[in-house]
Amino acid sequence: MTRAEAKERNRRALLAAAHRIVARDGHRAKLEEIAEQAGLTTGAVYSLFGSKNGLLIALVTDYLGPRYDGVEQAVTLGLDLVEAVEVFARHYHRLCAEPDALRDLSFEISLQDLALRDPELRPKLAASVREHEQRLAALLTGRPHDGAALTAQQARRLATALRALLVGLSQGVILGLTPTAPEQYFADTARALVAGDVLGPP
Repeated sequence: MTRAEAKERNRRALLAAAHRIVARDGHRAKLEEIAEQAGLTTGAVYSLFGSKNGLLIALVTDYLGPRYDGVEQAVTLGLDLVEAVEVFARHYHRLCAEPDALRDLSFEISLQDLALRDPELRPKLAASVREHEQRLAALLTGRPHDGAALTAQQARRLATALRALLVGLSQGVILGLTPTAPEQYFADTARALVAGDVLGPP
């Protein structure tokens, strides 16, 4: 194994251990236990991520990245805006049915709790979420709607609203608050956002 391969293996081991422990312990997650579960020392955390917060930020990117990779594969170029929004909503609904959905929700809430308690982590977490919102906005920009192409500004507004709506609906489904919300309901509510008041001026 090369040095680069060993470094990547250690990085993945730390991220996997951090995901499990943060989901379980929230703000009480201990760096020492994360390193121990990964079979490494805390020195490896500092070497690879710079700090505990560096590890947590990498964890957010590692968690959100594949979700948005899946969205980009699903929302193909030939779709108009309404079709793209519906596909995105249906993708989010399918995530609720995955075996690890409850664990992932616990992890998300724990990360938010950590960010609320740590003024250094809060803006970094917000920046990471905004970065993924921007990926969604880029995916929507230029799509045809009502005889015009969606502008970048409109796409940013819509991406923010879509993420907020679908995160809330998903949490409701996973927690059993809205167990009867089918995939079509996700699509219908997301489609309702594609209106002038939400999109705003070009």
